Amino acid sequence: MSLPVVPIHDPVANPASGSDLAAADVASLEEEIRALAREKDAVILAHNYQLPEVQKIADHVGDSLQLAIIGKKVPQATIVFCGVHFMAESAKVLAPEKRVLLPNLSAGCSLADSITAESLEDWKARYPEHAVVTYVNSTAEVKALSDICCTSANAASVVRSLPQKKILFTPDKNLGKWVAAKVPEKEVVVYDGCCPVHDVLRAASVNRVKAAKPEAVVIAHPECRADVVEIADEVCSTTAMLTAVERHPQAHTFIVATEHGIVYQMKKRWPDREFIVADGCIGCRMHCPYMKMIDLVMVRDALVRGKHEVQVELDVAAGARRALERMIAVPRDA
Repeated sequence: MSLPVVPIHDPVANPASGSDLAAADVASLEEEIRALAREKDAVILAHNYQLPEVQKIADHVGDSLQLAIIGKKVPQATIVFCGVHFMAESAKVLAPEKRVLLPNLSAGCSLADSITAESLEDWKARYPEHAVVTYVNSTAEVKALSDICCTSANAASVVRSLPQKKILFTPDKNLGKWVAAKVPEKEVVVYDGCCPVHDVLRAASVNRVKAAKPEAVVIAHPECRADVVEIADEVCSTTAMLTAVERHPQAHTFIVATEHGIVYQMKKRWPDREFIVADGCIGCRMHCPYMKMIDLVMVRDALVRGKHEVQVELDVAAGARRALERMIAVPRDA
């Protein structure tokens, strides 16, 4: 599946270009957004991969499920979700009484699009004795057909917690293979989907970066291919990457094998450390165009005009909510 070409106006990915707006205009826009959020009783949530200026304006920054749970708990009646469509859907599923806005309706996800409800139904018919574990990077329709969901942080725990010995894991094949290796007592059949941003990375590219920085700690997302995971010092979710830095107090340099947007949060929390994107080319291969489709103007417009409101059909939402809540109830060490 090809990714759309979108202009990059990301000071992390392309620091020389700066922003399309002058600094004074950005400050004014930030002030306007904050005032609008208070006026509209809205909370702004931003994924770790969003543009730095969007992360800066957000009330909360994190991974997709973490943000959806925060959206349910906070008192605001409106959620402005700066992420991609399936994330906004999850927020709506967990907080059906709230209005959820996605500033750019074109912000999709190649991984979520790699499986449909129809293909999952066909797959389930082929493996009737298997429990379906679905990664949260999926549509509400696919979640609704699943027994339970998982995140990259708790996938192994979720699979281990199930009474069934046979598992269908969807849709990310790399995460599924990583889970199968961690839970060898289960028979895990893996769907053939992937995140193109992570799947494009090869160990050869990481080793080339490592050769220039031999003392660096390699941190990889489990959506990466097995050859990358095998050479990583830490394999963890985006949120866990921040705590992974804490586990290496003597290290100064970290090679990060995930979408480059996470580097903004890492530099913010650890300004004295060096973070290098694993492909050696920030904004080249490890760049998700969908995650860079929301800017400050879109956030402002979402608040002003109430766009774009995300809706999930009640029966689909009920099924997706069941799968998500089952996952949330699983202890991490199950």
